[in-house]
Amino acid sequence: MHRTDERDTMFARAHYTPGSEAYEDYYKRFPEKKNIDDSMRHRPDLCQEGTMTYNEVNSPMAASAFMFMRDILPLCEGEVAPEKVEVNPTTMAKRIKGFAKHYGAVAVGITELKDYHIYTHRGRIESDYGKEVHLDHKYAIVFGCELDNEMINRSPMICEVIETSKSYVDAAIIGMVLSYYIRSLGYEARNHMDKNYLVMPTLIAKDAGIGDIGRNSILTNKDYGSRLKLGVVTTNLPLDIDGYKDFGLEDFCNLCKKCAHNCPSHSLTVGPKFDELGQYNWQVDRETCYTKWRYLGTDCGMCISACPFSQNLETIKNAETFKGDDELIKKALMEYKKKFGQRVFVPGNPAWLR
Repeated sequence: MHRTDERDTMFARAHYTPGSEAYEDYYKRFPEKKNIDDSMRHRPDLCQEGTMTYNEVNSPMAASAFMFMRDILPLCEGEVAPEKVEVNPTTMAKRIKGFAKHYGAVAVGITELKDYHIYTHRGRIESDYGKEVHLDHKYAIVFGCELDNEMINRSPMICEVIETSKSYVDAAIIGMVLSYYIRSLGYEARNHMDKNYLVMPTLIAKDAGIGDIGRNSILTNKDYGSRLKLGVVTTNLPLDIDGYKDFGLEDFCNLCKKCAHNCPSHSLTVGPKFDELGQYNWQVDRETCYTKWRYLGTDCGMCISACPFSQNLETIKNAETFKGDDELIKKALMEYKKKFGQRVFVPGNPAWLR
């Protein structure tokens, strides 16, 4: 599997400042992306006035969360205690998982850090643009924070981005505490959080057994569906590792397709996982997806709410796996249809947002 360059992500591309060194370099190398990226830069950003969902009182709730995370970015790395505490990898993995869950994580996994987990170059922070990523930690601790179902089921309205921004903060804080803790034991640790990732949390979470990657390209957990916001801490602390767990998501997504049918920008494919040439087909059209975000003023979330795994269905709760079991998948989809119809959407805001 090839490594990814963070400079190519939409979150980086959409925020290059015209005339800056990053801007000139990127579009010299990729002139075909300049027009679409320039058009996005002319749109209001998420939570800003001029977007469809903007509210002068509610939108700053999400924006303030991102401002807070911007201010704590320098804390992702820090000094390591000079003396190492000798640890047992099995016991230490148990401690780390319990500690993360005590702070609010609902799922935690550990895997060896692989080359393809790590970005090749930085791109999200312009001052670091183009820097090669070198990360020699051996392990990655990945954890998921649950997105509130009631808030996410109001996607793509303002409730959705208030909830996702809150979960980014939750993940950032858990990662900070874990990193500080591990460094106090005499081992290197780095928190990877919004705008300051050196790694790709979704790939790490899959390898660590937290979930699998489905049609919407978001990590899907059997118990929480796509309603997880991921955080990662990388470290050289000796830890027992977990492995990938296959609960039949590929078979489920092949039949379901609800995220693709409910995507307002038609950015998700409805075809099989691999096309007739054997090429990977479950990809997101990043440009149309992100353009819709900028129009809405939220990070949409409709593919999250549309996923049956996100909706606490009894059929899914009681199943061990859907692998090779079309009848069980159809039973889950029938329960979904009876409960929600064709679209998961609950109108109106929670009382505290009215």
